[in-house]
Amino acid sequence: MTTYLPAGQVTNSPPGFLAIYYIEKLNFQVLLYSLVKIFVRLALQVFCTKTTVTGKRSLATAGPLLLVANHPNSFLDAIIIGAQFHRPVHFLTRGDAFHKTWHKILLHLLNMIPVYRLTEGKENLHLNEEAFRRSTEILAAGGIVLIFIEGICVNKQELQPFKKGAARISWNNRNLPQFSVLPVGIGYDSFVSFGKEVLIQAGDPLSPDRLFPFPDEARNLQYFNGLMLEELLPRIEIPAATRDISVLQAVLSYFAAVPGWLIHAPLYYPLKYLVRKKTTRTVFYDSVLFCSLLLLYPVYLLLLCLLSLQLGASPSSAWLFFLLAPFAAYITVRSSRNFSVKRAEPVVL
Repeated sequence: MTTYLPAGQVTNSPPGFLAIYYIEKLNFQVLLYSLVKIFVRLALQVFCTKTTVTGKRSLATAGPLLLVANHPNSFLDAIIIGAQFHRPVHFLTRGDAFHKTWHKILLHLLNMIPVYRLTEGKENLHLNEEAFRRSTEILAAGGIVLIFIEGICVNKQELQPFKKGAARISWNNRNLPQFSVLPVGIGYDSFVSFGKEVLIQAGDPLSPDRLFPFPDEARNLQYFNGLMLEELLPRIEIPAATRDISVLQAVLSYFAAVPGWLIHAPLYYPLKYLVRKKTTRTVFYDSVLFCSLLLLYPVYLLLLCLLSLQLGASPSSAWLFFLLAPFAAYITVRSSRNFSVKRAEPVVL
């Protein structure tokens, strides 16, 4: 029986070999990433009421894979795209998020690689060589690296001018066996609303022969960016939200949303206010709100369970509440969509 390993390698050993492989290779970073991805996937089911993915076959591409994507919604883009892959994804992300020591440790554990722009200080630009070296390391091991080709995030559906980072990484790794580049477009129906719809459109993997048809590097890098523009433009679409429901359906949806709203409002609305205040005139609102809820929600549920025990509830009832509350949130968000209207709101910096 053929067994597929995370790096895209294949073995004809029996299925038990896979378990032995993981026991030998497992480390804290892999364990943490896998654990976090489980919770992220569950949280995204609530935060995004609908995530549509086209080109799913391309997501299973084996071997070294460079994902080249647009960047409209801060690090939520990386979270949503990374959650679609079975293999671990390493992300190139803005370097100013790594300034605090505990931020640096956590982000490294979550497969984040810092890259710096001139606006983040000339003294940091030399650190980008380390980012390119680390990317090459990961690709050489058969891994996946995600880079946002625009090099900047703006809450708009339109593409921004491309930087050369993606082309340079591709050029440096073009001789790796099975190396390919996968263009990925992502679009949202809102940049600020809870219960958004997301559309991810993956293209076909592109081999180095397709990416670099010329003998000289400079011409190939320019061609690469032009090709990525052709690949990404038709893959960036705003999901079409549907609101054609009857009055009865809207009323039923409203009442279905009430229990979950009552449970979660004490956490959601104060947190939403604080995040909006802290991220005013930035592109981070959506991402910070999602991550804050991801971290605080289990704590909030535990506190509610402890409170219910103090008020005389049985332990079994408290645990049942702990398990069912997320489903109430799931129902509330989807029901709320039937009597709300959302738009993709651009943030101009």
